[in-house]
Amino acid sequence: MERSRTARADELTEVQRIEVASGAPFREIGMHLVADMPPLPLAALAAGQRAGRLWVAVDPADRLIAFALVDLVDGAAHVQQLSVDPAYARRGIGRGLLDEVARWAAGEGLPALTLTTFRSVPWNGPYYARCGFRELTGAELTPGLVDLLAAEAALGLDPADRMAMRRPVR
Repeated sequence: MERSRTARADELTEVQRIEVASGAPFREIGMHLVADMPPLPLAALAAGQRAGRLWVAVDPADRLIAFALVDLVDGAAHVQQLSVDPAYARRGIGRGLLDEVARWAAGEGLPALTLTTFRSVPWNGPYYARCGFRELTGAELTPGLVDLLAAEAALGLDPADRMAMRRPVR
């Protein structure tokens, strides 16, 4: 049985390892740019960890198997990164972390979770839709989400395949 908790400062390199490992499935569908992207910098992970916005899922031996890093964007809890070690994929671990983040957001009085993702990748847009997110239309995009999508395009991600999504916090 997996459980989640906030990350400890000494686990950040393991978080990076999980992020790199989670890129492998992108290589299998020809998205080498995504697969080869470096992990989030240690400084960004440390800032999230210190702010209490970096959650990890662990196995029964307390080994990290997934993580979620959240930022605050335009008054919502923005899921900056959700990564599951491919060896543990398709077990509901990512959904569990999203639910943990939603509980935290509700406690903080935040109205929603947001994220940006690939529209066409099955374990991205369609997956998040099954987790209660919906795609935002152009008129619904907040300034912060517009900026994030622009930054992703500047990194070489196809803007036609990127979207912002939102899930209300109950």
